[in-house]
Amino acid sequence: MKQLSEQELRRIAVFQKNEITEHHIYKNLSTRVDGVRNRRILTQISEDELRHYHVWKKFTGREIAPGRVKIWFYSVVSLLFGFTFGIKLMEAGEQKAHDAYGRLVGGRNEVDAIVRDEEEHEQALISLLDEERLKYTGSIVLGLNDALVELTGALAGLTFALQNTRIVALTAGITGFAAAFSMAASEYLSTKSEPGTKSPIKASVYTGIAYLLAVTVLILPYLFVQNLYLCLALAFAGAIAIIALFNFYVSVAQGEPFRSRFLEMAGLIFVVAGISFGAGLVIRTVFGVEV
Repeated sequence: MKQLSEQELRRIAVFQKNEITEHHIYKNLSTRVDGVRNRRILTQISEDELRHYHVWKKFTGREIAPGRVKIWFYSVVSLLFGFTFGIKLMEAGEQKAHDAYGRLVGGRNEVDAIVRDEEEHEQALISLLDEERLKYTGSIVLGLNDALVELTGALAGLTFALQNTRIVALTAGITGFAAAFSMAASEYLSTKSEPGTKSPIKASVYTGIAYLLAVTVLILPYLFVQNLYLCLALAFAGAIAIIALFNFYVSVAQGEPFRSRFLEMAGLIFVVAGISFGAGLVIRTVFGVEV
């Protein structure tokens, strides 16, 4: 086996630090997740990471402290957005490091075992994690998509028909509030009529909350900005931001493609808003509405 250079040893020290850091992250999460199976899976991965740390320690010959900031960051992200999202986001960030293992010290049995763990065993374990909120992604998509498509279209039409920010905000708010409860009730009935493990009540709550969140973001500009067209532009920007953030979450947590989902939802919004813009302009002209 070749003698490792100082630069290679420094890189191995980085790998060692990553392993002990991830050991603590998985250990923290294992004490906070619900379900015996989830706790066992995270505990097992935590122990694997500690074993990997000791393998790298044989090369460096020294103890290395974990990254406290990284532990805090991923622990907080996992608590806020779900442990599946936090774990997969972390693993995506470590993929380049995993790819470098074999190139650096490949051919050594213990290192090759780490590579196999990272590429197969660990990912297989992560896929077994069961998180409740991911079961209701469809309900969240329904609420967000319906609110964003309908309300951006309504706002475009109302903006050009009413020409008053307060009246637009009031009208859109009432419409959105009523539509949120309507969508939640529809999702409750839809989920109840389909056999499965999802709770109809929880599905309706996720749908309603997602709808109300989107409504709030879209009408806020009309409450604080006087320029109608700037309000409409800010509402569209808010809609695009929601779509981007949600699709990023889904792409990480469920391994779904980001680009195609994002473009599809954004395209629907602009098409519907464009039609509503024209309709609002026509209605205002035909009926001579002046506010």
